[in-house]
Amino acid sequence: MKKTQLVFVPALGFGHLVSAVQLAKMVLERNDSFSITMLAIHNPFSGSISKNTESLASIHTEIRFIEIPETIPAPPPEALAVGPASAYTSYINDHKTLVKDTIVNQVMAHNPAPIASVVVDMFCTAFIDVAKELGVPSHVFYTSDAAFLATMLYLSDRQDKGEPKFSPTDPDYIIPCYSNPVPYRVMSLLHTDVEYETFANHGRKFKDSNGIIVNTFSEAESLAVSALLARDDIPPIFNVGPLIDHEGKSLSGSDAVKRDEILKWLDDQPEKSVVFLCFGSGGGFDEAQLKEIAIGLERSGHRFLWSIRLKPSKGKLQASFFDDYGEILPQGFLERSKNIGMLCGWAPQVEILAHKAVGAFVSHCGWNSTLEALWYDVPIITWPLYGEQHMNAFQLVKDLGLAVELTLDFRRDCPTDFVKAEVITKAVKTMMEQGGELRNKAKETSKMAKKAVVEGGSSYVAFGNLIDQWLGSKP
Repeated sequence: MKKTQLVFVPALGFGHLVSAVQLAKMVLERNDSFSITMLAIHNPFSGSISKNTESLASIHTEIRFIEIPETIPAPPPEALAVGPASAYTSYINDHKTLVKDTIVNQVMAHNPAPIASVVVDMFCTAFIDVAKELGVPSHVFYTSDAAFLATMLYLSDRQDKGEPKFSPTDPDYIIPCYSNPVPYRVMSLLHTDVEYETFANHGRKFKDSNGIIVNTFSEAESLAVSALLARDDIPPIFNVGPLIDHEGKSLSGSDAVKRDEILKWLDDQPEKSVVFLCFGSGGGFDEAQLKEIAIGLERSGHRFLWSIRLKPSKGKLQASFFDDYGEILPQGFLERSKNIGMLCGWAPQVEILAHKAVGAFVSHCGWNSTLEALWYDVPIITWPLYGEQHMNAFQLVKDLGLAVELTLDFRRDCPTDFVKAEVITKAVKTMMEQGGELRNKAKETSKMAKKAVVEGGSSYVAFGNLIDQWLGSKP
């Protein structure tokens, strides 16, 4: 008997692809009556996706991967500088014909079984129209948090009512998904008209789908989830998280050696004694900020593991690794810190957060990283850099009480947001020396996360409802 099909279209970036694969894996673990195809769009901002796709395909042989042809030119660097989300969305939208042709010629022609849904990333809402043209349902896979989903819907509401865009002189905003008024300064990705309009348009387009799948769990974001459920103008919401790849990618050669070195070093450290610093694939800094981080860590006196990267080059979103730490960091830093600190490039983040030696996580507050920290009860020190990360950090510190604020603010007139060593030192010492309450809250949240995904839990039930909807869908 032909299996019911699902077609996933993740957005650009390895994090989005990994999240989509993790969702697909969970679907197959819950119900093996599906066959799943993953369409991968070339990422012009960080090079070819072929290596990442091949790596995932070699591990997840139960999923069929198809790479979309590389025929669409990348947005110019100036467009990326003015509005990264807008440029990113425009590039994805230009793939509508390619995605439709791929589904028709390589999915439908390959397998006549019905397609239960085209599952599109939160940035791929243009493909909702593709699904409609093909006569099949669509679902949005929202890879960020429920609070920001509610915010995007709020933006579309404001726009539909003719209300003005955000301004620095506005009083703090009352947004139903947050328990505290939200200041303009933490809504950095909405500071330009083009970005505001991009997110509002995505929020409006979500309503045209057959459902929204959110990588969160209701217990963590109860206020935001309640705000979403109170709306009667949006499709069903399925909170199915946390979706975490606990296995990680298959490693060999030098990468495997690096991982083993890092984990061996952690094995030798006392429990909950290490501050882990990692800022995602786009999380790099210039040389001056790297020096300041080193000074701040050294002055804190606490053990640290630091995944260190330089800021992305112009026109790119991917930060770069480097090996000559001594050429950039303060003179003598490597020698003075050799007994309490370790520097690395790439880091096996999930394995590190799961390690008993890690006591705090200095993070950019990307949602995947946040969920991983919550799962492994590691309290967060917030250092958001771009996108919705400032709003994630705001929620973690102000609403959820799960993090220490290192920085939350973003100033358009000072986009580098230079953070001084004393601020870093203070945040690290606050968490490591006075963070008992935060640690207890992190433990409670971790228990809720693990309970949510087992039989009878909120996310487990939501996942079952989603699968039931898919199996009941008609092409």
